Amino acid sequence: MTGRRSHSYARDPEVVGYELWGPNTEAETRVFVESAIRSRREAPRLAYELEVTLRGTGELIGGAGIRIRDMTHREGDIGYVIRPSLWRQGLGTQVGRGLVQFGFNRLRLHRIGATCHIENIASASVLKRAGMMQEGTLRSHKFRRGVWADSLLFAVLETDERPGG
Repeated sequence: MTGRRSHSYARDPEVVGYELWGPNTEAETRVFVESAIRSRREAPRLAYELEVTLRGTGELIGGAGIRIRDMTHREGDIGYVIRPSLWRQGLGTQVGRGLVQFGFNRLRLHRIGATCHIENIASASVLKRAGMMQEGTLRSHKFRRGVWADSLLFAVLETDERPGG
């Protein structure tokens, strides 16, 4: 993960429109990337922040992450962003499925969750196609850009049937 490459999407207002962070300054992106690099040395490792690249070309198109929130209960969560020019091409679904598969197969999680802004219909669709079930709505869940916003709550269990997985 490199700061300059990651900054190409982290600074884009359209990419981060529903995120709690961004658009980033170069310094903010650098701090994030340095933190992600440091997390690789943690034992146990609790966070995996990854670059999303196109197969074949290696072109950076976004970022994704899976974090272990509770080791005892084997619970984690995922998140992702994709460059807008590549939206609606199934790439978000591939990333979501890959994160879920990694969480269950490598990290041995029992439950993987995700939230998205209530108006982010595209992300809700990606999470469903990644095998997650909408469990509810979290009212006034996040304070985003000066306003309390509701979030949709999704999750998948290791025992659930899921596509691609």
